[in-house]
Amino acid sequence: MDRRAFLGTMAGSLLAAPLVAEAQEARRIPRIGVLLPAEPASPTEPNASAFRQGLHDLGYVEGQNVVVEYRYAHGRTERYAELVGELVRLKVDVLVAGGNSTYAARDAPKTIPIVSVAAGDLVGVGLVTSLARPGGNITGLSINLGEYGKSVELLKETAPTISHVGYVRDARAPITAPFLKDLQATTQALGLKLIDLPVREIAELSGVFAAVAKEPGVGLLILGHPLFFPHRSRIPELAAKHHLPAMYQWRVFVDAGGLMSYGANLADLWRRAATYVDRILKGAKPADLPVEQPIKFELVINLKTAKALGLTIPPSLLQRADQVIE
Repeated sequence: MDRRAFLGTMAGSLLAAPLVAEAQEARRIPRIGVLLPAEPASPTEPNASAFRQGLHDLGYVEGQNVVVEYRYAHGRTERYAELVGELVRLKVDVLVAGGNSTYAARDAPKTIPIVSVAAGDLVGVGLVTSLARPGGNITGLSINLGEYGKSVELLKETAPTISHVGYVRDARAPITAPFLKDLQATTQALGLKLIDLPVREIAELSGVFAAVAKEPGVGLLILGHPLFFPHRSRIPELAAKHHLPAMYQWRVFVDAGGLMSYGANLADLWRRAATYVDRILKGAKPADLPVEQPIKFELVINLKTAKALGLTIPPSLLQRADQVIE
């Protein structure tokens, strides 16, 4: 090769190098971190499945044009910080945090966008400035605390003889205690007495249920805390064993044999989370993406369980139900 040809080749290589680097960068596959507070690592797990479906509907195929790193806390809130750290070290482009794992995710670097799913009152706990303008690196889908008061009303309508409502909650989750004040006001308005039933381990539930069952006229309110979600079959079994009517937050408990549920559609929230991820990957900033709150709540009733408890569901309530499980 003569000197002129050599210099020409070198010049061409130098000019092409930035273009190659830009092309490689453009082909970089985005990486999403997903932290699920409770669920076991199963391909059929409902929330992860709904999120996958949401991504698929938007044209994402895991392993081809997106990488998704799933981490599961199995109801152990103390693991959140560790799992968030793992996802940060993987240099995820977006972090999706389910439920109260959002409170641990906020300690991640502020350069990482966070999509929160069903974490409660994001404004009230200071995670976002407002629903319309979150203002920081967190946005997503919250849930309305007002639904819990309605849950107590529906439980009383279903089991009119109850005089006490036991609020079964995860004592380790800091967001559960603030609900007590709102629930106290609701139960008092209905002429009911609220019983606070904090537990730290699932093994405690059997003793707790046995103790409250000794009191006449007790119904239970069981919210979808991460500690309870992996045991969505075991908890309805315990309630039935002790003949306790129970209202759940999520319908998966009713599908597993619980009496009734009232709350947002959790799978829908996870599908919607994929739209936030898509917009962020395309350049939107969390600060500018309004936080969504569900406007529709599902009432699901299990007639088989009602019959076993000796309850007759009022026809008016059956007509209002979104689904009745025979």
